Amino acid sequence: MNRLRGFTEIGLSTSMKVLIHRFSFLFFVLAAFGILLFSKADTLVVEKVSTTVVDVFSPLMSAVSEPAAAINNAVDKVHELANIREQNAVLRRENERLLVWKTKAERLSAQNKSLQTLLNFKPDAGLKSITARVIANSGGAFIRSVVVNTGKSKGVRKGQAAVAGAGLVGRVASSGYQSARVLLITDINSRVPVLVGQERDRAILRGDNTFMPHLRFLPANASVELGDNVVTSGHGGVFPPGLKIGKIIKDSEGGFRVMPTVIFERLEFLRLIDFLPKSPENHTPYDRSIETKANFQ
Repeated sequence: MNRLRGFTEIGLSTSMKVLIHRFSFLFFVLAAFGILLFSKADTLVVEKVSTTVVDVFSPLMSAVSEPAAAINNAVDKVHELANIREQNAVLRRENERLLVWKTKAERLSAQNKSLQTLLNFKPDAGLKSITARVIANSGGAFIRSVVVNTGKSKGVRKGQAAVAGAGLVGRVASSGYQSARVLLITDINSRVPVLVGQERDRAILRGDNTFMPHLRFLPANASVELGDNVVTSGHGGVFPPGLKIGKIIKDSEGGFRVMPTVIFERLEFLRLIDFLPKSPENHTPYDRSIETKANFQ
């Protein structure tokens, strides 16, 4: 009995579902046909209805569109920030490369200027010279010297005169195979025979580890004035005659000092002059009657 009742209920439900599907399809077809007829019948009514519907739903549409617009703007800003960050990274890399090139250009410009200054010195045709670059300042409280990157391999030897574009720097104190040490004229161990002023009075320039060496052993009748030029005399056969050294200034103790034309803190390139005599018998004293020709422009 129960099984018969179950089969009956299943049959009724299946029939109802089929009936509902048929009527719902018919309902949607009739509704669509009615809407079509209604829209064709009176456009004014349709327009009013559509306007009313739009007015009713417009606040809701506006409320929904504002968050969407805000989200779109936020996404656009995130994309812009990402692009700006990438562009900033590219610009930083380019800026670093430009700074490297700028540093190289400034260094090359300074070296070029130093070499152009060194070209102002024109040694005599018979003098052999070697160009060297200053690589270290080995000076301290008790010594004034610099190290250059040229040594015996290039013909550098002890005693050669060292000059810069502005004037005399010193002499080679020691020479290795690939480097040499130059003793500056301001060192306490430096002694340079010089001529002073237009009268060309002889004297000795003696360093004392200051920037302005002393002028010693001037003749008693020497007519020395402030601002007189001081050049090498050539006596002793170490320094060529006529190398510019500096100008006379007054000493606080009543004597005279020399303000060098060379700025020793800015030395970059030196020219080492081979003025040493080959043998003592070939060396002749410097004749004072011969006019010393200045080697600097």
